[in-house]
Order: sequence, then structure tokens, then C-alpha cells
Amino acid sequence: MKVTVLVGGVGGARFLSGVRELLGPTPFPDPAERGSDDSSDRGANHPDDRQHEVTAIVNVGDDAWMHGVRICPDLDTCMYTLGGGIDRERGWGRVGETWHAKEELAAYGADPDWFGLGDRDLATHLIRTQMLDAGYRLSDVTAALCRRWQPGVRLIPVTDDRHETHVVVSKPGGEDGEQVAIHFQEWWVRHRAQIPTFGFAQVGSDDTRTAPGVEDAIAEADVVLVAPSNPVVSIGAIVSVPGVRSALRTTSAPVVGISPVIDNRPLRGMADECLSVIGVETSAEAIAAHYGARSANGILDGWLIADGDHAAVDGIAIGSAPLLMSDPTVTAQMVRDACALVGVATPDRNVGANPGRPS
Repeated sequence: MKVTVLVGGVGGARFLSGVRELLGPTPFPDPAERGSDDSSDRGANHPDDRQHEVTAIVNVGDDAWMHGVRICPDLDTCMYTLGGGIDRERGWGRVGETWHAKEELAAYGADPDWFGLGDRDLATHLIRTQMLDAGYRLSDVTAALCRRWQPGVRLIPVTDDRHETHVVVSKPGGEDGEQVAIHFQEWWVRHRAQIPTFGFAQVGSDDTRTAPGVEDAIAEADVVLVAPSNPVVSIGAIVSVPGVRSALRTTSAPVVGISPVIDNRPLRGMADECLSVIGVETSAEAIAAHYGARSANGILDGWLIADGDHAAVDGIAIGSAPLLMSDPTVTAQMVRDACALVGVATPDRNVGANPGRPS
């Protein structure tokens, strides 16, 4: 079975944990471990021995240059979460983190002083920056970093090109109506999305294209899942990369989204602030309508919402299930429900069958 998932940061990483729990880890071949051509002498990671493949197409809109290093928050959150290195209380950053470099930078008065670079996390950014400076693509760098963490899911940045999310806000100290664009990280971390905001824009290369493997992963999937990530700055940023929307529109696989709200409220983050900027109500139904049905030039065939919520959108099959991702086993059932909604059978890996119930 081939499953492709569009994901953002914390919520997307937790959702991927459920996909891996349901299908098992996805091993990818390491030439040093493959052994001879004789199948009896092959390593466990030989591609012919794989039963299931999970590919995560990860948002890069949050990526930024800070203090001379390239930071990729969503890729790292997925990698650390699946690799067992995440700080589970915060949901981001490394477990056992220390902050000496951040303190020293602040003592020098270095900007930005509002973004925290942990010492352990900094090592990842330094390796990534060195490899990028040497000419490696971000997708190659990500694969190299994952060799340490062994996430059990193939992580691919949606693009190797710069495709950062910037936010149009009122210019501080400017005249009435004067606007300026700031990086999403500044809007999100420094201002907590609590300043007058007018829109979002992707900033980067004029010829941005998908990273190698992205469109194939969508085209060859048995099912494509849209994780319960931020619809605007995570999923929206992914779909805005040229080639992604058309791949979602033309794949033979059903595309199923999982609502990021319960009782019409996001569980974490500020998805409601982002949605209000683009004029979309924070509700399961409004977000489904925002994504749209594939039969009406949108991207969804199915939409799984939380028990007690309501949604009805022409052309989209609606199901309901518990959506609180309290642990990987519970989340695996959510994945099973999402697949069942569009008639995709999933293997039984000690996860109780409970097909998504029509709402």
C-alpha cells in the first residue's frame, strides 16, 4: 500500500505517527546494507521487501534564514517526532534542549532576539546549511539527516526552492493604511498573530517547482491524506507550489482531508487567526469548502470531521470520528477511518476496525 500525506508541523507530525503505527515503518534502501543480488542475502531495507510505503510531503513555507543558518521547522518537527527526539511537552524542538547559544547571541544584541535556537537543534541547522552551501538540494539534505533519525516515513520537502510564507501587515509607525510584508515566523512567533493583518504571500524563486518525487508520490499513491495541519500556512503553502494542485486534481487516488478543528476550534496553534485573515470561518464545513471538491476544481474527495461537528459540501464525502490525537494508536484509528471513508482498505495491525461514520 502506498500512502502519501500532505503535512505541516506539530499536528502533521503527530498524524504521521498514526500512519506509521497503522502501516508500520517505511524502510528505504541503504546501498551499504543491501548485500548481494541474491534475495536470500538482502538486507531488511531492500525495496522488494517493503510491504507499505508512506511518503510525507512537508511544508517549507515556515523555513527561514536566521543567524546565518537555514531553519526548516516543519521538516525538523516531523523528523524529531518520528525519530524519538522531540520535546513532547512543547511539541517542537529537541528533548533535553539547552539554550546557551541563544543566551550568548542575546548578550551580543544579535537579531532576531525573539526566535529561540536551542543548542541541540542548532547542530541540525548547521549541518543543513553546510550541505546547502556545498550545493546539495534540500530534499537530498533531508534524506541525509533522516539517516540518523530513521523516521520510518519518507520525508520530502514540497520544493527544493525558496517558497517562504510572508504576511502583509500594517507598517509599524507608518501612516494609516501603509503596509509591509514580514516573514511568517516574525508574525507567528514575535507578534503571536496579534497585529493588523491583511494577507499571505509566498516569496521565493520565480521558477519554483516541486522537489523530486513529490508529483510521483501523489500520482502513484493508493490514497492521499491531507493531515489536520493549518489549512492556510501549512496545507495552503504546499498546494501553492506549482505542480501540486494539478497532481492532486489528476491522481487516480482518492484525496481525503482530516479536519484540524474540534468543536470548531483548533486544538493548538493559531489556525483560526490565519483563517480569519482570508475570510474563512473556523469550522469543519467552512474549511472543507475552502479546500473544495475535486469534482468542482478543488482537491478533496473525502473529509473526516470530529464527532459532534457538522459539514456538508457538494462533491465531498463526509465522515465523523474521534479526532483527538492522544497517542499513535488512537491516531492510527483516525487514519483507518479516513481511508474507509473513500473505500480504501487498510491492513489490520491490531488497530480496531471502526470505519468513518457518515455524519
